[in-house]
Amino acid sequence: MNNPRKQIVAGNWKMNMNFQEGCTLAAEVVKGFSYDGTVEVILAPPFIHQAAVAEILRGREGIWLAGQNCHQEASGAFTGEISADMLRSVGARYVILGHSERRQYFGEDDELLRSKVDRALQSGLEVIFCCGESLEIREAGTHFDFVAGQIEKALFHLSEEQMQHVVLAYEPIWAIGTGKTASPEQAQAMHAHLRKRVEAQYGPAFAERQTILYGGSCKPANARELFSQPDVDGGLIGGASLKANDFLSICASF
Repeated sequence: MNNPRKQIVAGNWKMNMNFQEGCTLAAEVVKGFSYDGTVEVILAPPFIHQAAVAEILRGREGIWLAGQNCHQEASGAFTGEISADMLRSVGARYVILGHSERRQYFGEDDELLRSKVDRALQSGLEVIFCCGESLEIREAGTHFDFVAGQIEKALFHLSEEQMQHVVLAYEPIWAIGTGKTASPEQAQAMHAHLRKRVEAQYGPAFAERQTILYGGSCKPANARELFSQPDVDGGLIGGASLKANDFLSICASF
């Protein structure tokens, strides 16, 4: 049976790569990636790289540009911030919202993220919405309800048509930058749970089409096993996206 879901490997460069390094990395990924209709690739460089990387990606099939964040307002006196329209204007198709680092270091909560999601969709961006739990929440045994609650509060006000433009990304916080990785079975269990919550809100046919990525120390060595799980549709890649060969190897893991 053909998979009805879009399979994606997204590289989140975070606050890494100066301008020249970023352009070189983007060019190496473009050179090494050949779209076969199976897996789409997304690159999320820092804001100052966006326009240049957009030019590098221009005309390449199956590879898209994403912002790492956007502001919830359309414009205004918000020094240092980037709007969704700005991202669109340089060629971004996606924006990452709700990343655990934004939640932890910048105090972003589900109410704020709800407004950011609305703004991004209004501007014509697709959203990669991150959700995930800390080690304390997992050890308390409340991780399923906690993570489902994040998507319910920030996303479930959306219509079915709007929700079609949202990709979910599960990132166990305890497995980001720690070298730890959720086992394929742990990742599958959470992805299946999130798909069930989407099904309860939007119906089984919609849920079957919902792309859910795994983000938590995914590397070339474990990507194939993670991506082989029935409800894991790709990855949101951090550190391994900063080396073209590693990133391309992950892209080839399907």
